[in-house]
Amino acid sequence: MKMPLRRFRSADSDASAAELVSGKALIWLIASFALLLVPQWDRLPVWLIASCVVLAGWRWLAQSGRLRLPGKWLRSGIMLALVAIYIATVQGRFTVETASSFFVLAVGLKWLETRSVRDFYVLFFILVYLATVNFLFRQEIHWSVINLAGVVLLLVGLQVVNAPDIPGAMKAGWRRLGMMLVKTLPIVVLLFVFFPRMAPLWSVPLVSGEARTGISDSMTPGDISSLAQSSERAFRVSFGGDIPAYRDRYWRGLILDRLDGETWEQGFGRQFRRPGKVSVDGGVGELESNQYDVLMEPTDQTWAFALENSEAVSDNVKPSDEGLFRFDRPADSSVRYRMALTAAGDSEQYGAEPDNVDRYLQLPRSGNPRAREFAENLAGEYDDPEGIIRHLLDRFREQEYFYTLRPPAMPNDGIDALLFDEKRGFCAHYAGAATFVLRASGIPARVVVGYQGGDSGAGDEYLIVRQYDAHAWVEAWLPGEGWVRMDPTAAIAPQRIESGLRDAMAEEGSFLEEDWTSPQRYGDMAMLQWASLQLDRMNYHWQRWVVGYQGQSQMDLMSRLPGGIGLRELGYITAGLIGAALLLAGLITAWQYRRGESRDPFSRIVTRWHRLCDRAGVPVRHGETPSQLASRLSRAKPAAAGTATAFARMINRHYYGQDSGAGNRRELEKMKRLLATMKRQTDRQPLKVNE
Repeated sequence: MKMPLRRFRSADSDASAAELVSGKALIWLIASFALLLVPQWDRLPVWLIASCVVLAGWRWLAQSGRLRLPGKWLRSGIMLALVAIYIATVQGRFTVETASSFFVLAVGLKWLETRSVRDFYVLFFILVYLATVNFLFRQEIHWSVINLAGVVLLLVGLQVVNAPDIPGAMKAGWRRLGMMLVKTLPIVVLLFVFFPRMAPLWSVPLVSGEARTGISDSMTPGDISSLAQSSERAFRVSFGGDIPAYRDRYWRGLILDRLDGETWEQGFGRQFRRPGKVSVDGGVGELESNQYDVLMEPTDQTWAFALENSEAVSDNVKPSDEGLFRFDRPADSSVRYRMALTAAGDSEQYGAEPDNVDRYLQLPRSGNPRAREFAENLAGEYDDPEGIIRHLLDRFREQEYFYTLRPPAMPNDGIDALLFDEKRGFCAHYAGAATFVLRASGIPARVVVGYQGGDSGAGDEYLIVRQYDAHAWVEAWLPGEGWVRMDPTAAIAPQRIESGLRDAMAEEGSFLEEDWTSPQRYGDMAMLQWASLQLDRMNYHWQRWVVGYQGQSQMDLMSRLPGGIGLRELGYITAGLIGAALLLAGLITAWQYRRGESRDPFSRIVTRWHRLCDRAGVPVRHGETPSQLASRLSRAKPAAAGTATAFARMINRHYYGQDSGAGNRRELEKMKRLLATMKRQTDRQPLKVNE
């Protein structure tokens, strides 16, 4: 280690050689840093990840003597350059993502000034905080395991930095970590399950600039076809009764009622909402036969998804206009809410007030002349709206219209091109075109965006709705009936509605063609599908019962115990369980200490020596070394000076020598003889100095 130490001193370090962090401890710290970066690999910019790798690598090369750590001016220059790149990349945005990215940059720069043990401790606590930051973005069970593994590596490094050269220290350190886990895990579990979980007094929204995969509040023809190439989860659904047939799984999310050129938007549905708290807990007891729970992934949007003829059961979703459901603020984390199915016609979602029907007839003043003419002809041919709708669906069904994930580029007047020329498109193309024709013929209509379908999870416990289930369809207003669903996709590609996108795209071969890493792409590989579903099941229950374990869920669990436990009883139980757990942990620790002491003959001899010193009037002081104790005993009992010094020397050699812990029977017998001699010497001579 002479060469690395010399290089450290030349790099303006004022730390002594004894204070420098050891290479063994440093490698654990670097390994933990690398592991804690894994949960953020797809969120951090490439330049930042590369910078962290270079900076940590530079620190290791300096430790091995191949490079010098930069001096003060060079460190300042590197810092200013990286901060300038960060500012240019952020471009004035301040979100949770940008703040955490800056924190990662700060951790990377810290490597260049990590020289002493004190710096090690600083970086240790910073990396522990980085592990907690990771939970803002990744809460699945496998990412939690990775974070825990990173913290374990930090704890191992902490033990190494305090005892870098003691033989067997690593094995003993792992043993201590294991025992700490065994002792504390029951207490942590009891606290988690029984400690009263109260809602926070305030809630700070996690303002995010991250572009999440999912539907948005506008739709151009190619948007949803892009979502069809993603297998990311949108939400999971558990039913209290029978699961609806595949063709009935229309998950309504939002209404697009204004056409601006080729883009459908929420022209009248946008409302300002005061920022509030979104409760992630929607549990309200056992699911009834007509109820279903939705565990939705973060969307950073306010809308919730529900089947037709649904009403809210949990209070974390609110009904809004047009039979939709909304949160009080954008859902920036996973949210669970509960809905109930009602009889058709019982819900108000199909009622349209007379003063807002006109908004569903809005069209641009010009464009798509052939579609307008076609609609006018239909209005002249049929006296009732049902006839126009039936004719339009028959046209889609009987003529050579194709459902494709590879639609052609549409020129200006794209609806004309789709209906009369290309006849190839995705659900968004056909829903927009059908709504245009219905409005042009005088029938109020709107585009509904959401999801359609959902595949069974492991054991058929729940449905998994993915981004490729994103769908758009049409609702038309019929006098006396209200809003009626009309889905052109069901006429053009009925297999898409009956069994899903995979079957609809089987002949074309375009299902998830851009996502070769997705297990869902390989539907014919049974083992891969099974493993994927099992992992999803673990994450589902983790999200539901650990991440989403809130006040109502806790009370639901407590209500299943005998006697019906309330908050007061829960507090008493928590205090009792924690006290019992702490008492048990203390008893186990004391038993292990006595057991370890009884198993180590050298430890028993040292204990006997301490008792001898107490009887001789030289009580052992806290933190005192064997040599210091022997020196005080020598002054108090001069006759035992030589024996005490030799005895202390043997203790030091046994515990702190290069062959520490190896001890043999001959050495043990010699220490016993010295102790017996010391006892006779102290018993014969009166106390000389009272200390």
